[in-house]
Amino acid sequence: MKKNLLAILLFGAFANAQIYSPKDVEVCNSKFKLAVEKKLEEEPIGNVIVSIGKSFIGTNYAAHTLEKGKTENLIIDLTGLDCTTFLETDLAFARCIKEKKTTFNDYENELKKIRYRDGIINQYPSRLNYFSDWIYDNIKKGIVKNISKELGGVPLHFDVTFMSAHPDLYVQLKENPSFVSIIKEQESEINKREYFYIPKEKITGIADKIHNGDLIAFTSGVKGLDINHVGIAVKMDDGSIHLMHAPNVGYKVQISDLPLADYISRVKKDTGIIVLRAVEP
Repeated sequence: MKKNLLAILLFGAFANAQIYSPKDVEVCNSKFKLAVEKKLEEEPIGNVIVSIGKSFIGTNYAAHTLEKGKTENLIIDLTGLDCTTFLETDLAFARCIKEKKTTFNDYENELKKIRYRDGIINQYPSRLNYFSDWIYDNIKKGIVKNISKELGGVPLHFDVTFMSAHPDLYVQLKENPSFVSIIKEQESEINKREYFYIPKEKITGIADKIHNGDLIAFTSGVKGLDINHVGIAVKMDDGSIHLMHAPNVGYKVQISDLPLADYISRVKKDTGIIVLRAVEP
């Protein structure tokens, strides 16, 4: 009787949370096994990010993976990734590997630290929904640094309004209209900050200074947005820098055929890049 009650309680807790599946645990364990086989903990964190990222090549793009349910939970989906969850996943695994923390619970904790403001889940607005806010918070936490200025970048001030202007596009803002005012306050804080970025026409000149495993954020020319896309820099055998990313619906995780500068030159809505470098734990 006690065993049955315990099983019911455990199942109920798991079902209510709905944040991951047994398959996600299996994939997580396989990444840590790969890390042991390749002795990744001995590598610079950028190389670890790339090694883990390459192990996800061929994974399906999945849109709106974090928009599940009316309450905010830590969603883990390692079988379908969008551009941001792909980047967060690789960074979280790399940090765990470097710190020799290789259980599923360790991965959960690291992902939560990266994804949420101050690493704390406190309803939907605690998620770092704007990637510029993600950058600011993860610099403050000592997880990444923005190296765009030292690469010759120029100042940039965002004017983000998209989420508060279009709450109907976000499940939790539709379900919880009171969150919109909080999002507006967050937008106001983002717009006060100074960032640095590399304009797209200058990327060719600084590409050789980008390291394997640097995190790349594509700045947006779309009104109200800050970042259109994110990915991971990969140094190829010929020394050129390409982009490893989850491109869009209908595509899989891949490395771009074109070098980074050529890739971005074909996307009119992108104005340049912010280059982040992961800090060794």
